[in-house]
Amino acid sequence: MTTSTVTGTLRLGTRGSALARTQSQTVADAITAATGAPVELVPIVTEGDRSSAAIAQLGGTGVFVAALREALLAGEVDLAVHSYKDLPTAAAPGLTIAAVPGREDPRDALVARDGLTLGELPAGSRIGTGAPRRIAQLRALGLGLEIVPIRGNVDTRLARVAPGDLDAVVLARAGLSRLGRLGAVTETLDPLQVLPAPAQGALAVECRASDARTRELVGRLEAPSVRACVQAERTVLAALEAGCSAPVAAYAEVADGETGPELFLRASVTALDGGDAVRGSVSGAPGDAAALGRELAADLLDRGAAELMAVLP
Repeated sequence: MTTSTVTGTLRLGTRGSALARTQSQTVADAITAATGAPVELVPIVTEGDRSSAAIAQLGGTGVFVAALREALLAGEVDLAVHSYKDLPTAAAPGLTIAAVPGREDPRDALVARDGLTLGELPAGSRIGTGAPRRIAQLRALGLGLEIVPIRGNVDTRLARVAPGDLDAVVLARAGLSRLGRLGAVTETLDPLQVLPAPAQGALAVECRASDARTRELVGRLEAPSVRACVQAERTVLAALEAGCSAPVAAYAEVADGETGPELFLRASVTALDGGDAVRGSVSGAPGDAAALGRELAADLLDRGAAELMAVLP
C-alpha cells in the first residue's frame, strides 16, 4: 500500500525519559510511514520528572501529563504521546485522543534475583514497586513478602535488584519490551494473580481538537479494538471515582464470540493492606465498552469497593 506524502513537519512533545522518548519515536516513525509527514521530537519537562516524591504524594499520574498538555494548548507542539494509564480519566478541554495505536502486552512482570519466580521467592523477600494497585495485590497473595515503595525510571529500578538492596521489582512488561529489557524478566505475572492497571501497555496520541490536519494524520494509527478495551477499563476507574493512588485493576480483551467480536472485561479493587478484595467480570459488544465499564464498576461498588479503597495498610 502506498502512502500519500504530506508536507509540513509535525512537532511531537515528549518527556525526556528513555521510555517516553522510545514510545514517542515509535509513534513518530509510524506516522511518517503511514503518511509521509516528517515528525520532530520536542522535549518537555514535567513536574513528575522534576520531583523524587512518590506519585501518589504528587497528586497522581496527571503530573506527567500537565506540561505536555499545556504545550499542546499553547501551540508549542502539535501532538503528544502518553502512556494511556498516566492520563486522568476526565477529558481535557480543547484536546482529543486522535489515535490509540496497537497495544503492548499489558501484564506486569517480575524481575527477581537468581532468576526466581514470585512463588519461589522466600518469605521476607523485599519487592520493590511504586503502584498502590501492585502493592495491594502482592500483599493479597499472602506470600509474606515485604513491599518496598520505589520510584525512578526502568533502569534505576532494575539496578536495585541483586546485587542491590531488593530481591525483586515488579514493573509493566510493556515498558520493558519497548526498551528492549525483556531479557531481565524472570516471570510475566498471570492476571489471575496480579491484574493490570487500566490501559496498561496502551498509548494515547493526543492533539488539539481544532487541528484537523494532525487529527487526520494521527488517526491513521488507530486500533479500534484497543480503544474499546481501554475505554472499558478506564470507565471502570472513572465510575469508581478512583485515580492512580487507588488499588484498582482492570483488563479487557476482544475475542471472537458466537455472534461476532466480544469484549470481555475483568476488574478488581483490593484493600491496600491486602486483607480483602472484590472482583468481577462482564462481557458484551465492543461498541458497548463504556456501558460495560459502568456496569462492572456498579457491581464492584455494590460489593464494597468504596470501603476497600479507604482501607489503609
